[in-house]
Amino acid sequence: MTAAEQIKEILEWAKWAPSGDNTQPWRFEIVSDGQVNVHGFDTRAHCVYDLGGQASHLALGALLENMRLAATRFGFSTQIVERAGCPEDAPVFEVTFMADFLQEDPLTEMIKIRSVQRRPYRLDPLTPEQKNILEASVGPNYRVLWFESLSQRWAFASLTARAGKLRLTIPEAYAVHRDIIQWGAQFSEDRVPDQAIGLDALTLKLTRWAMASWERVDFFNRYLAGTWIPRIRLDFIPGLACAAHFALVAEAVPQTLGDDVEAGKALQRFWLTATQLKLQLQPEMTPLIFRRYATQGVSLSIRENAQPQAECIAFALDKWMGGKEQADRVVFMGRIGYSVPAHARSTRLSLLRLHWSGKS
Repeated sequence: MTAAEQIKEILEWAKWAPSGDNTQPWRFEIVSDGQVNVHGFDTRAHCVYDLGGQASHLALGALLENMRLAATRFGFSTQIVERAGCPEDAPVFEVTFMADFLQEDPLTEMIKIRSVQRRPYRLDPLTPEQKNILEASVGPNYRVLWFESLSQRWAFASLTARAGKLRLTIPEAYAVHRDIIQWGAQFSEDRVPDQAIGLDALTLKLTRWAMASWERVDFFNRYLAGTWIPRIRLDFIPGLACAAHFALVAEAVPQTLGDDVEAGKALQRFWLTATQLKLQLQPEMTPLIFRRYATQGVSLSIRENAQPQAECIAFALDKWMGGKEQADRVVFMGRIGYSVPAHARSTRLSLLRLHWSGKS
């Protein structure tokens, strides 16, 4: 395999990093046989879930961690430098590969296997050994909080269901949901296939019909209790049916793009390690994102009742995280447990479509 082919192979593996709603906020510029520039972009301008670009920055961190891991397949070490002077919503990372005769990192084989499983898991608890391995995976600058008891799982199921009601009743979230679902699909290169959402076929048909317009969604929500089925099926039941909920907590409150990127790297190691342990995982970021709107005083929606709801979510989340100071340092939340791999999933764009052409 030539050096150029090795670089392309690294990128083929790296592109399988997770990103919010499969947005894949990166493009690759192959500079030479030993350097790739990663051009990032974020979706803050049109996605309510990407406040300040933070979700996209986490995804970039996961991608860069994948690049580091994939490079070890060829014995390469990796140097990653954030280019100075770039705007925060369009960062550039210069990635250099060096022949150091490294052993392949065992997490590399998990990159393409890792996926989101949104359906209920078994209730078997994680073992102390599993938790120790997962905690070690995130490195010294992060720690993992576990919420495992029935009362804790009930609390988090209720919290995600409350956040679910908010996201299902604001037009800003509807616009995102409308655009990111690929209907009638098991796989999707650039969106989320409807079969991966976690609803049964009949409910999917009804949801697809309702989501044809905001007016239909709003009518269902107001007069036909339209949020109850998705909240119960997608939030509350899965929130109870798992081994545990978890929070990834940084040593210090993230302040910069670089802090978010480092958090994304730690998250990716955690998720790949969970996959290696044959565990499934689902992100639970909506309560955390809505909390940020409340604590930062940023308007969430044109709907007047949205902000008070976000503030209630923030209050509840602060309570379960042990106070505001610790909640401010939470960079990721999710649930974890034993289940079969998802039968439907998001795939990825081809390298040709991910090629940087001078614009995102």
